[in-house]
Amino acid sequence: MSHHFVSLIVLGILSVTVVSQANAAEPNPLSCAHAHNDYYHQRPLFDALDQGFTSVEADVFLVGDELLVGHFRRELRRDRSLESLYLAPLKKRIEANAGQVYSEPARMILLVDIKEDGAEAYAVLDKLLTKYADIVSVTKDGEFHQKALTVIISGDRAQKEIAKSNPRYAGIDGRVSDLYREAPSDLLPLISDNWNNHFKWKGSGEMPAAEREKLKSIVDRSHAKGRKVRFWATPENSRVWAELHQAGVDLIGTDQLEKLAEYLNAAPEKDEGT
Repeated sequence: MSHHFVSLIVLGILSVTVVSQANAAEPNPLSCAHAHNDYYHQRPLFDALDQGFTSVEADVFLVGDELLVGHFRRELRRDRSLESLYLAPLKKRIEANAGQVYSEPARMILLVDIKEDGAEAYAVLDKLLTKYADIVSVTKDGEFHQKALTVIISGDRAQKEIAKSNPRYAGIDGRVSDLYREAPSDLLPLISDNWNNHFKWKGSGEMPAAEREKLKSIVDRSHAKGRKVRFWATPENSRVWAELHQAGVDLIGTDQLEKLAEYLNAAPEKDEGT
C-alpha cells in the first residue's frame, strides 16, 4: 500500500470525524422549549441555542430611541439592547446557516415583553424590525409570509397600533380571555397566561382530572384557531412539564435550560389521540 494511499485514507477518516463531531455539536431543535427571561443567562440567546431552544423571551424598556433589555430599569445598560443581544446575532446565524437558525428546519420565536410605554416602544420596535425584514416573519396587505424568526409582543401591548401596521413584523401575545377572539392567527399567534390564575396543581401527586381537562380544553381551543399556547409561572419540575407536553402546550417556559432540554430530549412522543 502506497504512502499516498494511506494518507488519503487517514484524511478521509479525519474528515468523517470532523463532520460527525460538527453534527453531534448541533443540538436537536426543541419545538416547545421557551427560555423565560432569557437575558438572565450568562450568554443571552446563545445558552438557549446551545440547548436547542426555539423560543426566547426578552423584557425591554424604551430608553431614548433604543430598546434596552432587563426586567427592571435599574438593570439596563447601553450595551444590552434588543438589537445587540438578539436581532443582530440571530441575523448573523441565519445568514450563515442557509436561512435558518438550526441546520434542521425549525421556526424561532422572539417574545418581546414590553414593560412600559407600549405604543412608543412598539413604534421603535417596528422601525427596528424593518432592518431585519429578510429574517422576520411579516404580514403585508393581509398576507402572512413566514421567515426564520417570528416576533411576538407581550407585556404592555399596543394592540391597536400593532393591528393597523402594514407591513406588520410582529404578532400579539394573547391571554386565555382571548380564546374566542376572531383575530387572524398571524395577528394573535399565541395565547399566554399565568399558570396560577387557572390551576392549583403544582406537580405534587397526580394532576386533578378536572384541571387536566381544563388544560386540554385551552390548548384545543387555541389550536382550533391556529394559535400556540404558553403559561408562565409554571412550577419547575418534570411532572408539570410532562402534563404540559402531553396536553400539547406549544411553549414550555423555564429558567433551567439544561434540565428542560434533557427532559424533552428523553420525553415520549405525545399521544395523538388525546
